[in-house]
Amino acid sequence: MSQIEARLAELGIDLPSVVPPVASYVPAVVSGSLVFTSGQLPMVSGALPATGKVGDGHGLVPAADAREYARQCALNGLAAVKAVIGSLDRITQVVKVTGFVASDPAFTGQPGVVNGASQVLGEIFGDLGVHARSAVGVAVLPLDSPVEVELIVSFA
Repeated sequence: MSQIEARLAELGIDLPSVVPPVASYVPAVVSGSLVFTSGQLPMVSGALPATGKVGDGHGLVPAADAREYARQCALNGLAAVKAVIGSLDRITQVVKVTGFVASDPAFTGQPGVVNGASQVLGEIFGDLGVHARSAVGVAVLPLDSPVEVELIVSFA
């Protein structure tokens, strides 16, 4: 068992299968010593756990739920990375995380939502999981997903 697989087991995390693309793209691309993932939705067993805008109020996705969905997006991203480099032990740094949050116009808590992705990467990779990041509020995301996350990682 690899070091990262052991860490995932210790954390009780099962890395999901790679989410198949919903349009004309691939889940991840290698360029030099970097892997760029496509935007990852919080798919679980082929379905979104929720849809809609994030915010406070009736009919909106609560920020706490969206934070968990951002975590799932990051795990889906790691699955895509593993598929192109073979082992997560090859990761030398999580370089950048970009999180998109489908936001109600009054919602300004995008950084807290994207923390779901950032924190799980830190739990898994420790210092190698510390990264640059953007958390962006948008009007709508593919399939009406509440969140989408992209990763850039370096590897050896």
